[in-house]
Amino acid sequence: MDTVFESENIRFVKFTEELAQDYLTMVNDIEHVARFIGERRTPYTMEEELEFIRNQKLMQPYTYSMMEKSTGEFIGNTGFMNVKYGEAELGIVITYAKQNAGYGAEAIRSLLTYGWNNLPINRVYLEVYIDNDRAIHLYEKCGFTEFKRTDKDIFMEIISPAREG
Repeated sequence: MDTVFESENIRFVKFTEELAQDYLTMVNDIEHVARFIGERRTPYTMEEELEFIRNQKLMQPYTYSMMEKSTGEFIGNTGFMNVKYGEAELGIVITYAKQNAGYGAEAIRSLLTYGWNNLPINRVYLEVYIDNDRAIHLYEKCGFTEFKRTDKDIFMEIISPAREG
C-alpha cells in the first residue's frame, strides 16, 4: 500500500482494492458506523464497494485509508473532498473496533497539517448529523467551529492558522 503521510500512530495510504472487504465491513455496520455517514440502510455489495473505490481514486484524490502503524490493521477512512477555491470538505469514518482509541483526533490534526502544508486550501469545512454528539465534540476539540445549523445537520469550519490574525 502506498503511504502518503504518517502521524505518530497512523499511516495514511491511498485508497486500494486490497482493503475492499475492510471498507465493506465498516460501511455495512449500521448500528455503529453507517447511520452517521448517510441515509442508506441496506447493505452495500462488494461490487458497489469496488465501484466506490474506483470513483474515490479518480474523483477524490485526497482521501485516504488509515492503517494502525503498530499492527497494520485498518482504522478507517479520512480525507479532503471537493477541493476547490481554497476550500475543502473534511470527512472521516472509523471502524467500530478502532473507535475510542484516540485515532479520530490524531487523524484530523494530522490531515489538517498535511492539507495546510501541501494543498491550496485556507478553509476546511464539514457536515455532521446534529445527534452525533461524539463527532461534534471531536471536531470542536480539533478547532472546528459551527457556522450553520439545520434541523438535521451542523456545519463546521476551521481556517488555516496561516490565514488567521
